[in-house]
Amino acid sequence: MEARILTPTYLTRFSAALRAAEKSAATVEKYARDAAAFAAYAAGGEVTKELAVSWKSKLREEGYTARSVNAMLAGVNGLFAFLGWHDLRVKTLKLQREIFCPEEKELTKDEYARLVRAAKEKQNERLSLILQTICGTGIRVSELSFITAEAARRGEATVSCKGKTRSVFLVRDLQKKLLRYAEERGILSGSLFLTRGGKPIDRTSVWREMKALCEEARVDPRKVFPHNLRHLFARVFYGLEKDIAKLADLLGHSNINTTRLYIVSTGAEHRRRMERMRLIL
Repeated sequence: MEARILTPTYLTRFSAALRAAEKSAATVEKYARDAAAFAAYAAGGEVTKELAVSWKSKLREEGYTARSVNAMLAGVNGLFAFLGWHDLRVKTLKLQREIFCPEEKELTKDEYARLVRAAKEKQNERLSLILQTICGTGIRVSELSFITAEAARRGEATVSCKGKTRSVFLVRDLQKKLLRYAEERGILSGSLFLTRGGKPIDRTSVWREMKALCEEARVDPRKVFPHNLRHLFARVFYGLEKDIAKLADLLGHSNINTTRLYIVSTGAEHRRRMERMRLIL
């Protein structure tokens, strides 16, 4: 059998295939990056099952979490499937479902409020409203472009991501803020959150601007990234409704097990619940 070598052409074609399959821009970027990392590890040599397994072991040795390793393997296994190298696919690591998340990683409602205030104090109205929009709707940062002037007027945005389309309601207070923001900036149509060049703001810019708020807001930088706002929305919604199926629909999840990861309580909260059981006599 002819030796299987990963070439730049293969990687380019893989990315094109992902886009043609209408994968989200974030997914294409992630899979392409992980495929390129594996290609660099292969260093132009023959790709074998043993090489793929050794790469998985190397990731663990370098300190990657099991979840991170599995995420990287998803990209590489996707590459193998695209190339028809099905026999090279590597098994993912088994994960035990977490019953609580580390407290140092969970953004609280109070910390979120401090971030919003810090953005306002820095007179960054765009960032303040972005934080409130993500946290108030549960959308992904990559879905901000669907928050348009038209959506603000309707009080509802139509979001398309990962081959699925869903409606996202804008609560009255958020709708009023978005309409006022659009009016002040003369935005009559299209996306509301734009760069100076008139393009929709990207996740990197939002992430960077959020990190700049940490010191003033007195929030641990490890907690401050756009996706944590989505997690906060999920936890607050579930705390009120206790309806995980509905929450999955709101978040745009196909698999309810993904939604479960969003509503895991902190260790401190888990400890309080155990204390209330009063089983130690």
